[in-house]
Order: sequence, then structure tokens, then C-alpha cells
Amino acid sequence: MTTFGESHGKAIGCVLDGVPAGLEIDVDFIQNELDRRRPGRNIYATARKEADTVEILSGIFEGKSTGTPIAMVIYNTNQKSKDYGNIKDLFRPGHADFTYWQKYGIRDYRGGGRSSARETAARVAAGAVAKLMLAKLGIRVESGIFKIGGVEASHYDFDFAKRSEVFALDPGVEEAQKQAVLKAKASHDSIGGAALVRASGIPAGLGEPIYYKLDAILAEAMMGINAVKGVEIGEGVRSAEMLGSENNDEMTKEGFKSHHAGGTLGGISSGDVLDVKVYFKPTPSIFRPMRTLDVHGKEVTCELKGRHDPCVAIRGSVVAEAMAALVLADMILLNMGCKMDDVVRYYEK
Repeated sequence: MTTFGESHGKAIGCVLDGVPAGLEIDVDFIQNELDRRRPGRNIYATARKEADTVEILSGIFEGKSTGTPIAMVIYNTNQKSKDYGNIKDLFRPGHADFTYWQKYGIRDYRGGGRSSARETAARVAAGAVAKLMLAKLGIRVESGIFKIGGVEASHYDFDFAKRSEVFALDPGVEEAQKQAVLKAKASHDSIGGAALVRASGIPAGLGEPIYYKLDAILAEAMMGINAVKGVEIGEGVRSAEMLGSENNDEMTKEGFKSHHAGGTLGGISSGDVLDVKVYFKPTPSIFRPMRTLDVHGKEVTCELKGRHDPCVAIRGSVVAEAMAALVLADMILLNMGCKMDDVVRYYEK
């Protein structure tokens, strides 16, 4: 997947290579996935109203993939670039403004340009295509929010998360998580959160030893999402506090007796459920005066306008789900030629 476009440009989109020919492309499904991430849906997200209507430009014929690159575009229709006029020459704290300027000597200050989370809509469109492929193999990828600020889920219900306005996994703490978001929003601040991405139905054997491990590539994919600051597979950082006798997942004929590894061993899928936790920092766009520098090196005060998510993790969970689907689809295709018997079987036909 390669994405293109900026937050306040004409459009964003992606080009997806390597999709096998003959896959039925359900455009309604792709659109539904985009609708889950779409801004302006409720009071817990940015007020920017974008339809996020996807248009497929290539790679599809008579409803099926042709094996050639699939290009998709989503036009921006609700930019308010004037909201960013006052920050044209200064660097917003917590944003990529400063580093983009240092690297390129030029930047699109309107909503962050290329560094905006607006780009992630294209990732969701691409991830939807990957999901269509994975569904043919009985592989399911889903996600939900397990933590907002200090309010953490005690159990996970992915069906409930699909109905929740904040994609909460635990109905018992959903209201508290909502209130945490609204409290931060009311005080012109933002709040961090964390998503759990779970994939089931995965065959054992996905991932390449040492240099293209499944968990390593998943971590790379998640860390490439805006605002993600940490990724855990299975027990993650908690495993550093455990004994080997506690952390090891014993095996029986019925399967693994515990789930500490999170679905991978040696960087290769074990056939168990895959669990990835993704941690998002608070949205850096907050409506409080902040000290910063301008392009001339002068100390100034940054006072933001515009429309921003009070908790980027909420919509970010849909993006993390899409990225996991893309990685798994890639690993499925890579794994097809790892055994000589499979290669011979294919070409002997």
C-alpha cells in the first residue's frame, strides 16, 4: 500500500499492489469500513464533516480484482484552511510541524498536510480490501478500545464495541470512558487511549524468521499510524515482570493452556488468537495557549483554532484494525511458497 494526499489538499487515496486476481470487491463493505472511521459522527470525534466517499479508479473489472494495482481516491470536501492562518509561521507543540520544517524547509501548515491523521482514511480503504481477502480464508480481524485515560476495561466484548460510540470493549466502563473524553474536551484538552486488535482463524506458520517476523511487522505497521507511541503483543511489557514458568503457554492436544504470547512464537503465528495492543498519545491539538517557536526561532504563544478529536485513539482503533489486516494478507501470500511441495503442487496442475 502506498498512500497519497494531504489533509487540506484536493483528495487523499492509496494504491494497493499484489491483490490476487478474482477477488470479489464489495464496494459497500469498503465504504462501511470508512464510515466507521469517518469524522463528525458524534461528540467524541472531530466536528469536521467529511463523507469519505471512496471511488475506485483502477484494478477492478466486473466487480473483481484484475491482479493489477487497485487505486482508490477519497475527495476532501470540508476543509477550513482559514482556521490555520494564525499558525502559518509557528510550530504547534506535539505536532510534526517542527520536524517537517527541519527536514524539508517547507511544510503544508493547513491541518498538518501530509502528517495529518486524515491520511489514515486511505489506510482503512486498503485494509478493507485485505479484509475481503482474509474473509475467504475464515480469518477475522476486529478491534475496540480497552483504555481511555485511566479508565480500563476488565473484559472484552467485540460485538459491543461495534455498537459503542467510542468503540468501548467493556460495557461496564463505557460511560466512564465517555465522560473522560468529554471532561478533557470541556477543559479544552485531549486524552490518550489504547485499542486492542484481535485476529482469529489465523493458520500457524505466518511470518518469516528473524528479518520479517509477524510481530515485528505488525509493530512497524502500528507505529506508522499517527499518534501511536507503543505496541504490545500478548502480555507485552508485563512479561518483563513475570517468571518463565508464568509466561510460558503450556500446550496440550486441546491447544494452548494460556495466552501470554499473544499468538506468535519466534515471530511466526502459532495458530492461536492474535492480540495486539496499540497505545495512542493524547491529540496534540488542544485549545490552550502553549509556548513554542516560530520559523525565525522566536518564542511565541500558540493558540489553535479548528476541529480536532478529543481522543484520537477512538477512530485510530479502526485504522489499527486495517493495518493488521494488510499485514496478515501480506503474510498469507508470502507463506504460500515456503514449502517445495506447495510449489510443485501448484505448477503440476
